[in-house]
Amino acid sequence: MDNRSAQQQQAELIKDYLSGQIPNLGRRARRGCLTRLFSLLLVGILGVVLLYSLVAITAPWSFHIGGRWTPLLTWHGYGELVTKNGTEYPLYINFYPSSHFSQLHLEGLRPTGGLQGSGWLCTSPGVTQYLDLSGTIYGGWRSTNSSLMAFRLLEHRIINTGGYWGFFDLRGRWQGPTLVMDERGDHGEIGAPFRSGLRIDHASVTLNWGSYSEFKAACAKSRH
Repeated sequence: MDNRSAQQQQAELIKDYLSGQIPNLGRRARRGCLTRLFSLLLVGILGVVLLYSLVAITAPWSFHIGGRWTPLLTWHGYGELVTKNGTEYPLYINFYPSSHFSQLHLEGLRPTGGLQGSGWLCTSPGVTQYLDLSGTIYGGWRSTNSSLMAFRLLEHRIINTGGYWGFFDLRGRWQGPTLVMDERGDHGEIGAPFRSGLRIDHASVTLNWGSYSEFKAACAKSRH
């Protein structure tokens, strides 16, 4: 009886020990996970602060595009692109600052930053052509007010094979919240036809702030 009692006491001691240790291990594991999550969060916050600090130095205009506060450094809008023969194509664009831009002056203005983004051209009711956007802002520094923007809308390429791709160029100035642009062709930039055969020649467009869903609705109702 004494031996059995001793064994039972030892078993109870082991059980009590393990029951006390397992919760401690769980708490330590949770504490370790929280520490790692906090470290990742801190790194993410520091990264965002560094990014915004860099943009504030190199492209402060991107915080105030088109007369509005743009904390995400992006502007998006749409309008009716009108060709020289009067055909209208709804056009949607979005852009943000880029480190790549032209070094040449335009209309007496020096380049102050680059543009990068994308565009969608409504080629027929409910059908859109995806485009790559790149360009330059001239004369704008702390905001885009009265600044000049020029960009190229290029037929999207998944893989650059060095072949033939359609494009058209636009340039124009901000008039308050509106970006009024056209393809003047005075430097030979009259564009090239898309693979579908569509060619945008000497077109003009007035772009206003708007969403992609609004553009899609306008595209569905287009009559060209």
